[in-house]
Formats: sequence, C-alpha cells, structure tokens
Amino acid sequence: MRRILNTRNLFLMFLLLLVPAASFAQVAVSIRIGPPALPVYTQPPCPGDGYLWTPGYWAYGAADYYWVPGVWVRPPRVGVLWTPGYWGFERGFYRWHLGYWGPHVGFYGGINYGFGYGGVGFWGGRWAGERFEYNTAVVNVNRTVVRNVYEDRTVINNTTVNNNHYSFNGQGGATARPTSSEQAAEHENHFQPTSNQMSHEHDAGQDKSQFASANHGQPGTMAMDSVNGRRYNQQGRVANGISSGQMTAGETKNIEGREANLNKEIRNDRAANGGTLTPQERRQVNGQQNNLSKSIYDDKHNGNTAQYGNNEAGARRNLQQQRIANGVASGQMSPSEAAKAEGREQNINGHIAADRAANGGKLTPQEKQNINRRQNGASRQIHEEKHNGKTAPR
Repeated sequence: MRRILNTRNLFLMFLLLLVPAASFAQVAVSIRIGPPALPVYTQPPCPGDGYLWTPGYWAYGAADYYWVPGVWVRPPRVGVLWTPGYWGFERGFYRWHLGYWGPHVGFYGGINYGFGYGGVGFWGGRWAGERFEYNTAVVNVNRTVVRNVYEDRTVINNTTVNNNHYSFNGQGGATARPTSSEQAAEHENHFQPTSNQMSHEHDAGQDKSQFASANHGQPGTMAMDSVNGRRYNQQGRVANGISSGQMTAGETKNIEGREANLNKEIRNDRAANGGTLTPQERRQVNGQQNNLSKSIYDDKHNGNTAQYGNNEAGARRNLQQQRIANGVASGQMSPSEAAKAEGREQNINGHIAADRAANGGKLTPQEKQNINRRQNGASRQIHEEKHNGKTAPR
C-alpha cells in the first residue's frame, strides 16, 4: 500500500512539473526573454487627495510584453504603501514578482521606476495619521487641487538611485539585494493589488498598441491620472512636444482645440447620464482619443519643428513655449486655455515671419518693441491661466 501511495505521489509531482509556470500567475510568471527597458514618461498630476502613485511596468501576455501605464490609484486602506512588482532574472528565466500593499515599502528589485521609487524605498509622500502628504520635489501635484504637500529635496541628494532604465533585477540588469528593512517588510501583513489595479492591467493587455512588438518599447499610453483616465496621458505627450519643439504653436493649438471639444462632449454626456458615461459613449471617446493620439504622433514626427533662432525674439518665444508646456504638463492649463495661448503665439509668430521677410530677415527696433509688447500680453495671459484655479478636467 505504501508503495502505491509513493508511486501516486511521484506521479502527481511529475504532473505539477509539466504545468507551465504561467499557470501560477498569482505568484509569478517565468519567461525566457527579458522585458524591454523602462520608457521615460511624464507623470500626470495627482487627481485628488488620497491617491497614491503606482509606476508603470511591463507585464506579459499573449506571448509578448505589454506596458501597463503608471497610474494614480486609491489604496485599499489608510496607512499602506505600494511596493511595485518587478522582474527578476533567476536560473535562466525572467520571473515576475507581484507588487503588494503594506505598512512599509519592501524590495522591488532595485528598479528605478521614478517619481519617488528610486530603487530603494519610496520618497514621494508619507502618511500623517489618516491623511497622505505629497512630496512635490519628486511627484507631480497641482497645489490648487491637493493641499497636503511638502517639499523635501534632500531625498534627491541623499538617496542613491539607479540612474538607468533597467526593467529587471539580475545579470544584465539592476544588481540590488534586499536590505534588512526590506526583508522585514516582506514579512508584514500585505494586501494584494486592488480590483482597480487588476482591471487596469487587464485593459492594457487588450490594447495591441501597448505590446512591445507593436510599439518597439515606446507605448502610446505610458501613464494615466486614474484608471480609465487617458486624457492626461495625451496632455503629457502634448507638453513634451511643446517643450521639445516637435510641435509648433499652430499644431498645438489644433490638438488642444480638439481636446477641448472632446472634454466638452464628455462633460455633456456625463451631465445627461448622472455623472457617468455609457459603454457606447466610452467606446466613442476612446475612438476619438485614438485619433488624437495619432495626430499627436504625426505632428511630433512630421519634421515641422519650432525653431526660434538664437536671438532675443527667439529666446522670448522659446520661454513662452516652455511655460505653456509646464502648464499643460501640470494640469494648471486646460486644453482650451492652452489652445488660446498657442493661438496667440501663432499670431505673434506670423507677425515676426512677415516682418523679417520685409526686412531681409531682420527685425527693426520698432518691430522688436511691438513684438515685446505682444509677448508681454501673452505672458500675462499664460500667468493668469496657470493661476486661475481652472485645471485640466479628469
């Protein structure tokens, strides 16, 4: 009888060995090919009090890696922090270690996810009783929306981080090992990812543009202000295009005008449906956002760049663009405000081009005075729009 039981146990063990590692997805996923490098992206502003940042990561499904956008989420309870998941290269396989909520941040592979997750611990904020306070030195917070803030820049200077884009721990990637405090955190009471986080990952896996084979390591949607909050990702991409000069004032005016119209449409649909969107309306919004996403990509790669020249007028125009980019990225300027500001800049650019064409490529002293007066007016407008309490809608 004992021999029969032993044989049966060995047979069951053999069957377990045949089950693919991916079948234990709730514990880990093991893959032979490593994930792409972490992309660089803009963090959306925090949508409100009580949200915590969970960084983006490469998940695996359908025989390919896909990017799960970084997103602000509500924790499962007061007092817990997020320990991000990470890929570890172990015994010839890349194994995924699931993230979790707990009273302290544990080991996440030494991966520099950014925005407070520099490889060890979390420096983006802290709990003060039942209230979460945000460190504006490392996370994007609009102070007109969230007032529980502080600024501690010493964490930038005194914290050793991995200044690379490694997406895994092990040979060829980050080489960190758990500290004693991280090991202690491993044995605390943990909470699994929330249902919102799981649906967020699932939705990313349904979007083919998020797969590495399609985007070559540069996903179209890298971050969101909240689950299903795609519009802030668009604003981050627009801000990047303005700042880099890849998008001209005219292109930005067009894109932001379309964003403003879409925001108005969403607002009207929600007002008609008790504050929510119907499934059909969501599909329609996603379709329009996909079209906007394509337009942003085309504008940033069409070779038509904003070049202002190495002169006083050019420096002033570049400064205005950087201020607009900052307002768009922070959420202090709504799409309609950005469109208005860029329309004004486009008009100024047109005057400069016409004046230069009439004067052999130069501006007369009187024309320079006129341009400065126009830019002073535009500057006041930008300042007012960034400080009027109106923010980009969620």
